[in-house]
Amino acid sequence: MDDQQATTQETVRVWLVERTYSDDEQNLIILTYATPDGRRDFRKERALTSYTGDHRETPVSMAVSPDNLGTVDDAETRERYAGEVERMQSTHEPDDVL
Repeated sequence: MDDQQATTQETVRVWLVERTYSDDEQNLIILTYATPDGRRDFRKERALTSYTGDHRETPVSMAVSPDNLGTVDDAETRERYAGEVERMQSTHEPDDVL
């Protein structure tokens, strides 16, 4: 595991690569984070109502357990995620928020 991916031996650093809105009745925002190689992802759902107060920040990266990561099977998606991670890393520090 390299320094870009690891924050400790128990976690993996993932970066925000996509925000999508749920089409269902729950009005969710789905945040997708990915590893620098784009091969693993982590999804987090937030209710739109969680953005109505003073606390609307979204972290640009997170340290997550490897057990919480999914596998990105599609090569095109992996490439897109890796490119987006590279862009985020070039413009943000790991502790930045959007």
